[in-house]
Amino acid sequence: MLSNQETLNLSPYAALYDLVVPKDNMLRQINELVDFSFIYDELKTKYCLDNGRKAISPIRMFKYLLLKTIHDLSDNDLVERSKYDLSFKYFLNMAPEEDVIDSSSLTHFRRQRLQDVKLLDLLIGKTVEIALEKGIIKSKTLIVDATHTKARYNQKSPIEFLREKSKNVRKAVYQLDASMKPKFPEKNTSNEVNEELDYCHQLISTLETEPQITALPAVKEKLNVLKESVEDFKEHMNPSNDPDARIGHKTKDSSFFGYKTHLAMSDERIITAAVITTGEKSDGNYLEPLIEKSKESGMTIDTVIGDTAYSEKDNITYTKTNHIALVSKLHPVVSQGTRKKAFEFNKDAGMFVCPAGHMAFKKKYDGRQGTKKVNPRVRYMFDVTKCQVCSMREGCYQEGSKTKSYYVTIKSTEHKEQKAFQNTEQFKSLAKTRYKIEAKNSELKNRHGYDTASSAGLFGMEIQGATTIFAVNLKRILKILNEKR
Repeated sequence: MLSNQETLNLSPYAALYDLVVPKDNMLRQINELVDFSFIYDELKTKYCLDNGRKAISPIRMFKYLLLKTIHDLSDNDLVERSKYDLSFKYFLNMAPEEDVIDSSSLTHFRRQRLQDVKLLDLLIGKTVEIALEKGIIKSKTLIVDATHTKARYNQKSPIEFLREKSKNVRKAVYQLDASMKPKFPEKNTSNEVNEELDYCHQLISTLETEPQITALPAVKEKLNVLKESVEDFKEHMNPSNDPDARIGHKTKDSSFFGYKTHLAMSDERIITAAVITTGEKSDGNYLEPLIEKSKESGMTIDTVIGDTAYSEKDNITYTKTNHIALVSKLHPVVSQGTRKKAFEFNKDAGMFVCPAGHMAFKKKYDGRQGTKKVNPRVRYMFDVTKCQVCSMREGCYQEGSKTKSYYVTIKSTEHKEQKAFQNTEQFKSLAKTRYKIEAKNSELKNRHGYDTASSAGLFGMEIQGATTIFAVNLKRILKILNEKR
């Protein structure tokens, strides 16, 4: 049962917050900046309002997820810190003496309450609304790009994954007390997953008999990660299996296994829209959704800045129709005319990628000089040995064929206006500001753990993306407001 109003904090110890949580504390500033009632309004239909046991406020549960993102903590470590960190309790609208939740409640909240909720658009829209109200966003420029996130289980075997986590635990213990080494169980040397799992259980059991060691944060955090990994293995049976993750390519020679987050950001470095997809998707296909989402959030747009991935024919037509200047350099093979886009073009590698995520290994220019009134084309050749065993070969690969090629016609004549624009001083000046979104991608990854997915599946990635972008936008807004004071 969900209460229809927030409870007031009437604790006799509430005055402690004024003593230990200063006015410039980030969590206090976020509480003062954001009215979180929009979370209650969005999620109240997920609860029963008049029957059952009283539920924990969805606002408080969401704030737990936000704290997890800001401080990059596991569920167990987040709840543990909430017991003694008064800045956390203040942010969660709890009395100093109030008990915290069980960490398993966060899992239930993510799975049961956030399903079918457009959390990404909701949270980004709220931060853009605040930025507009505070007069922070004044420009009409969007900078677009995509950043990749590796799957949590990045193509590692189950044994490799479990061994890595157990090794981290042992290393943390040895740094504090080397005498623990003889007490640990003998390492598993076989390649049997079940034996490695038994070893992890024995290691956990051994450490749990040493409370003076496990109470230390350096050990406790690593131990909690190992426990979560073991539990994930029991549930999914294969910790290296992420059913939604796909192979994507950053360059011709490097690839990743995971997801892409397509971002739009204002010139003031506030993220105004995002779309999360699997790793093989092309950047250019998501320009229009990013612009439309930014408009829905309240942005007025007259300029869009991006790399060569966004100079496709459809994007040039769309931006011209909507009176938007597209600052994106042309690539000679980006436009495919009206042909169905079954294959995605990877601008970093300069190659096409098939729907299964395999990249062409070679390309060849075909001038077709003997044919009149026919534009030249480029032939992209794929590894036929991969096509022969591909699960998606039906309708793509003809059985028995010795080659697999994909042809793209070059239609440079359709880009004359864009080519003329990119030679202007205005284009060159605007293009220099694209570095801002690269810096934002770095912030997401290096400060908030967005380099690696925190859970398996596209749904989990969307939750992670929503909370991370929300936190990053709030921090940016607070920084600008503090600079004005």
